[in-house]
Amino acid sequence: MTSVHVDPDPFTDVLDRAISEGAEALFRAQRPDGVFDYSEDNLTSTLGTVGALSALHYADPEGSADLIEAGAGWLRRTQNEDGGWAMVPGLPSEAGPTAVSSAVLHLVDPVGSAAHVESGQRWMGDHGGLEAIPHPEVVSWCRQYYGFVGWLAPEDMRRFPLELALLPGLYRRLFDLRVPMASALGLAQAKHKPLNPLQRLFARLGTPNALTAIRQVYEHEGSTGAWCENAWVTGLVCTGLARADLAPDMVAAAVGWFRRTMDPDGWWQTGPLDAAWTMYAVRGLTEVGYADDPRLVASRDLFTRLQQHRPFLAFGCPPGYWGWAGTEGWPSTLETGEILSVLCRLPGDEQAHSVERGVDWLTRVQDTRGSWGLCVKNTKVANSGPCPMTTVQAVDALLDAGVPATDPRVRRALTWLGKAQLPDGSFESVWYRQHTMGTAAVLETFSRVGRADDPVARKAVAWLERARLDDGSWGDGAGAPGTVEETGWAVSALLASGADAAGLRTGVDWLLAHRADGGGWPSEIVHEYVRHVSRYTNPAFAQGMALRALGRYRDAVAKP
Repeated sequence: MTSVHVDPDPFTDVLDRAISEGAEALFRAQRPDGVFDYSEDNLTSTLGTVGALSALHYADPEGSADLIEAGAGWLRRTQNEDGGWAMVPGLPSEAGPTAVSSAVLHLVDPVGSAAHVESGQRWMGDHGGLEAIPHPEVVSWCRQYYGFVGWLAPEDMRRFPLELALLPGLYRRLFDLRVPMASALGLAQAKHKPLNPLQRLFARLGTPNALTAIRQVYEHEGSTGAWCENAWVTGLVCTGLARADLAPDMVAAAVGWFRRTMDPDGWWQTGPLDAAWTMYAVRGLTEVGYADDPRLVASRDLFTRLQQHRPFLAFGCPPGYWGWAGTEGWPSTLETGEILSVLCRLPGDEQAHSVERGVDWLTRVQDTRGSWGLCVKNTKVANSGPCPMTTVQAVDALLDAGVPATDPRVRRALTWLGKAQLPDGSFESVWYRQHTMGTAAVLETFSRVGRADDPVARKAVAWLERARLDDGSWGDGAGAPGTVEETGWAVSALLASGADAAGLRTGVDWLLAHRADGGGWPSEIVHEYVRHVSRYTNPAFAQGMALRALGRYRDAVAKP
């Protein structure tokens, strides 16, 4: 009897080794409680520090003089050579952080920081000033800070109409997760901004409801002194309340929270992203065969523990959701959808009730138009309203939980997505830069429900093919170099649509060539904190996307 020896495919070995080493690189970031922790280099925040400084200046200038001095010193040290600041120090200068950083330095230390303020304002002038910022919300916050230091007259400031708080449903739809910040700053305006008699009457009538909304969030999070566990958000709320001379208990608690949470180097963080890191890490691992790995039991239990079982009253959200941080965090469709999909991919029955409640939450917050936003139903507010990426993450979660593609929730979402497609075939995404990842995500979902030949999907494929760079990678689709995140999602989506694996080999080769020491991949600033204005990285997302692409490619080439 003669046996035939078949040499193994050396490229398959390369893929297997890259996947194995990439998975172990992820597991090295896992804490005993199941969190994949990337906090060491990813929470330092210019905006958080600005928020803390303004709050302490108005709430406790003498008692917190040491914190103010430390924070101002840190801002001066982290100013870029070109005079600007970025949300995360060391990244290219951004208009929003530069505007508020220069203003708050002028507010807390006009003499010692004069040169830094001057160079920051020069950078703003060279880049078009506030008018050049492509986001009205950011312009509004920046104008608040310019008003604090007298660069804008009080009568020129945008008014936050407190009378809208008399209509809570409308108030939420108009401001969504900005309700506590807008309420606090509106309360301060009622005291400091020139108002006519009718506006003053309306402000007085709306004040109790505005304070109630702020306190609802405060108490939901355990009355810790923080809002959203985020120094920027807490700073805006505390600044408004302190300037309004209202809610001294919440103001004092915020001051205490700032004192407890300042880094010894003088900065404050954006807030933990425990759920956001972990969900992408676990999703990537489950895609490449690690669903049964006992190390993921802790992460599964983490997710069930982080699900929230109380309604978030200020935003009108029912219970059953997840946020991006802890057990009292703010609700988010993005995290709820992704965590649901992950739980459905993990073995065991322990998560069944969590999945059921999560599906109910997604169902109840779906917009009447078929889309999903961040958390408030039917809002159209920029950076939180209807988003193609968020919508398909919700749809995927429903499908993973067993909802059929013919279900009205899914059909309405797909209809809305068809209308949201841009003329060139691409899709927007609120939380990821430009169009590559939004387009890839929508394509993947259409393919999953058997509509890969739909005109929407075909146009998305054509756009992704045009957006591919000469080296085989994908960037943002607008000329930026390739990234692991965008290349990984594009490769995964095209494979899901039935594209020939051989035609995607250059993208896979690019991913393999860009592995970092230790088996992982470098992350880039592709995540939008505020769309088109401030960005950050999520290392777990980069690892998870690379693993997803390599695993799907390995499966595709292994098919007979």
